[in-house]
Amino acid sequence: MRFLVDAQLPTLLATWIREKGYEVVHTDDLPNKDETEDQEIRVYADINNCIVISKDADFYNSYILRNSPKKLLLISTGNIKNRQLLDLFRKNFSELVKLFSFYSLIEMNNTEIIAHE
Repeated sequence: MRFLVDAQLPTLLATWIREKGYEVVHTDDLPNKDETEDQEIRVYADINNCIVISKDADFYNSYILRNSPKKLLLISTGNIKNRQLLDLFRKNFSELVKLFSFYSLIEMNNTEIIAHE
């Protein structure tokens, strides 16, 4: 399982996922870094079979309209501190990994995980 962490999320999240034994790329690792266009991110993710992790609703719209990215974890927590975000991932990551075996669009907020059909 591979992940691509979008620019508005901390590189620390990518580091944490990597430490869990998964392949992960942060947009800062891409040639255009945090200026990488959404289209480039979608293409990269689809070619490299990555789950995009993002707060950007544009990825949700693209998933619905174009089925790209092929897999999306939409973070809908609003503004939270990086520590709180990492705590959410620590608490829910194993469940998220399991859900991605069955679902392609998953949303996580402060209180729940929603697997979309």
